[in-house]
Amino acid sequence: MTQTQIVIAPDKRYALGRSQMPATKSPGKSTPPTKTAGRFRIKRIYEPAAKDDGLRVLVDRLWPRGIAKQKAHIDLWLRDLSPSDALRRMVHADPTKWNEFLKAYARELKQEPARTALADLRKLPRSQPVTLLYAARDEAHNNAVALKRWLERTK
Repeated sequence: MTQTQIVIAPDKRYALGRSQMPATKSPGKSTPPTKTAGRFRIKRIYEPAAKDDGLRVLVDRLWPRGIAKQKAHIDLWLRDLSPSDALRRMVHADPTKWNEFLKAYARELKQEPARTALADLRKLPRSQPVTLLYAARDEAHNNAVALKRWLERTK
């Protein structure tokens, strides 16, 4: 297993182990991120980047369709925080299984490699918000909503 390090560069680029995604952060239009509360926020990646997004972290395993990497304004891509393919498909196919998804996803977050990725996420500077980005169409039933909820419960 490889050791994961956070490298904070002057231009606000972040690199973490195998979850590394080159940053292309640049100021965007100022629109408030959706569902703000506390340190962690969630926002659909298809919404324009805003200055008050803080650090933009993609938490999906697959790259979002139709988004160019150069224009995504991603500071960090933590693939290992995404749910397994089976869990993702379950909740997308049947949102009534949301509570079942939450329990199973919480179990996955306690195991490697998600545990290491969570530790990396918590090490990010607290001086600015962290916006968790997702691509799912369902804004109420997706992994970013579940992850934010889990992070706030396990402070």
